[in-house]
Amino acid sequence: RVSGLAEALPYLQRFAGQTVVVKYGGAAMTDESLKDRVIKDLVLLSTVGIRPILVHGGGPEINGWLKKVGIEPKFLNGLRVTDAATMEIVEMVLVGKVNKSLVSLINCAGGRAVGMCGKDGNTLRGKIKNPELGFVGDVTSVDTAVLSQLVSSGHIPVVATVAMDASGQALNVNADTAAGELAASIGAAKLILMTDVPGVCTDKDDPGTLIRELTINESRDLVGDGVIAGGMIPKVECCVKSIAQGVKSAHIIDGRAPHSLLLEILTDEGAGTMITG
Repeated sequence: RVSGLAEALPYLQRFAGQTVVVKYGGAAMTDESLKDRVIKDLVLLSTVGIRPILVHGGGPEINGWLKKVGIEPKFLNGLRVTDAATMEIVEMVLVGKVNKSLVSLINCAGGRAVGMCGKDGNTLRGKIKNPELGFVGDVTSVDTAVLSQLVSSGHIPVVATVAMDASGQALNVNADTAAGELAASIGAAKLILMTDVPGVCTDKDDPGTLIRELTINESRDLVGDGVIAGGMIPKVECCVKSIAQGVKSAHIIDGRAPHSLLLEILTDEGAGTMITG
């Protein structure tokens, strides 16, 4: 344990005062024991002077509430089709229920969390991505003024990824995409995507083939070769885009692994795949 603390020291010194954007989702968000660990790790990072911003979706919770009100979830190419009735539920669940639940957990663990969504302070503006998807949005602009004030005063912003368009219409924005855009706009040192896989593997069914580090060019080559495929492609593309926009490094980690957030930031070996320029 002492050697672990000693190993963490240079990382604590390097990232003190720097912003880390964490996209939170997957099993780590639905399993209560995993959720408890992630929340405590987040508070620890904040306590030692790192400035985390938590960005979240809430897919399973949304599906549960759609079922309760008798709306059948629909998907097109992996993206939720969000009609007006669905968007109303998405906003209620993400901004009202999931967001405030995370805020309460962080505050009970000793942190100082403030919940918000993309609408607040014009943080995320967007436009409709594809009319066939309904109110699913692409981010068109980011205003980090509110986020910057919160992190500089020691608070942990918890951001639900509901944006709005020029008319004020709520838009459902992919949480990975929103996290990447926020990380780039606020000048984050790191973007971390928590997933249900170990990271980028040469064989997706074999965790032993995890690739610890990739450059942008190597990532693109692996996509071209078909090694990075399926649902990993948009995550890697999100990381690559954020780095191209100024984020120093992006990470894809397994949220199911104990303390993967701390291991990725504060140890030599890390806990997933790190992508750099």
